[in-house]
Amino acid sequence: MTRPASIFQEKPNAVEALFGRQKVVIGVVHALPLPGSPHHQGGAMERIYEHACAEAQRYAEGGIDGLIIENHGDIPFSKPDELGPETAAAMAVMADRVKRCTGLPLGINVLANGAMAAIAAARVGGADFIRVNQWANAYVANEGLMEGKAGAASRYRTWLRAEDVRIFADVHVKHGAHAIVADRSLTELTRDLEFFDADAAIVTGQRTGDEANLGQLETVKRATSLPVLVGSGVTKDNVENIFRFADAVIVASSLKHEGSWWNEVEEKRVTEFMTVVARLRE
Repeated sequence: MTRPASIFQEKPNAVEALFGRQKVVIGVVHALPLPGSPHHQGGAMERIYEHACAEAQRYAEGGIDGLIIENHGDIPFSKPDELGPETAAAMAVMADRVKRCTGLPLGINVLANGAMAAIAAARVGGADFIRVNQWANAYVANEGLMEGKAGAASRYRTWLRAEDVRIFADVHVKHGAHAIVADRSLTELTRDLEFFDADAAIVTGQRTGDEANLGQLETVKRATSLPVLVGSGVTKDNVENIFRFADAVIVASSLKHEGSWWNEVEEKRVTEFMTVVARLRE
């Protein structure tokens, strides 16, 4: 596939720089409900950190390439300006614990669209990248109108001297309506991410666990010189087709008990998935 013309200064491929290879698999650690969220039941924080490390270790023992921690237990999610400092604090400690117990490349996603909270947690907790669901433009999310935070978050990252924290940003992220940008093509929206200095572009399905559209994935891949990831609905049965266009995948549901995101990671599922990926890398 011909490499698209860059619309921002050239930079090293973020996936290769962080993981040292292509066809990368990143497992998601879904955190238990954190302080300040509706389902947090109190008690010692150690239980939350131990759960995250146990999930991370099951991924690692199954051969995963990297991890991303996510405050998925905080449903329903707050908008970025409503996130309390306790969320960033908890995620920073969790990142440090997970990094120490696995040594794997690590990302952070603070829901919903908490770009600056994620950067803070990554800088303090030693994470390597963050995921931002809306980096440029805007969409209507479950939480309401969600605006891109590229300008403010980039400046905050520089202020913290965290320029080495990479930005993995979604294109047409799941759980939302994109009518507000309906006059912009998927190609244009993808190039907006690159123009606003993201380090990677993520393609998803409509909801957590939904398979991404391969036609959209190909369009995104052709639109940008950035590495492209798929961030939902990846299974051992469809990963071969996905890796025709994607540099990496972010996986959770299909590696968990009964394929449900709220269940624990099953090491056997991870091993089986990575066995398929190993064959594709040959």
